[in-house]
Amino acid sequence: MNLFLKKLLLIWLFVFPIQTYSATPSLPDFSQYKDVKEKKKAFFQWMLPKIEKANQDILQERAFIERSTPKKPLSAKWQALVEKYRIDPKNKSPQQIKSLLLRRVDIIPPSLALAQAANESSWGTSRFAKKAFNFYGQWCFTQGCGLVPNQRSAGLKHEVRKFENPTASVKSYMRNLNSHPSFKALRDIRLSLRKANQPLEGKALSAGLLSYSERKQDYIKELNAMIRVNKLSKYDLKP
Repeated sequence: MNLFLKKLLLIWLFVFPIQTYSATPSLPDFSQYKDVKEKKKAFFQWMLPKIEKANQDILQERAFIERSTPKKPLSAKWQALVEKYRIDPKNKSPQQIKSLLLRRVDIIPPSLALAQAANESSWGTSRFAKKAFNFYGQWCFTQGCGLVPNQRSAGLKHEVRKFENPTASVKSYMRNLNSHPSFKALRDIRLSLRKANQPLEGKALSAGLLSYSERKQDYIKELNAMIRVNKLSKYDLKP
């Protein structure tokens, strides 16, 4: 390259510097809001699309289950579903497998997901939200899988799970409610509403969250208050 071209290249780089982009998603600084109403609005607007996307993915899985029936040995797709939703297919007929999946593969009302995200992450300002994209207080039990809680008692090994992005946190939260034995009551309430052709509302399903927090009924009351005060039920009624 001759001297003229080198000078031209240097001028170009000076005037139009190369821009670099980070692949790591960023979290808005919700602590900057001084007005509480604006802070809440910003948080809900930011979280809602992620919740709706996760529910949309679940509905696609549900549609596949509804229009199909598994055959043994299970295909790769059916096997992936029973593993994801913690169902043991042994000694179960294809129809039983399908029925069990339909109990678990269903949406979480946006009002409930929004209220829990706000509650568990302190409106997106907690250490775990900012450093681990964890909005639902989910734990993990492998060393290095997340962040060690500052107040963890001696002898305990749990960490607060770290996620690659906020959407992964939402999907993991929904999978937890849809598969963990502790939340069978929530799934039973949802199934009853389905059978009665009633809307799936967060306030109704919240009754199945007694095991989510050590605060038990007080936690559920707080979630319902958040849903009511912030008028979150409107998101459950969207077509």
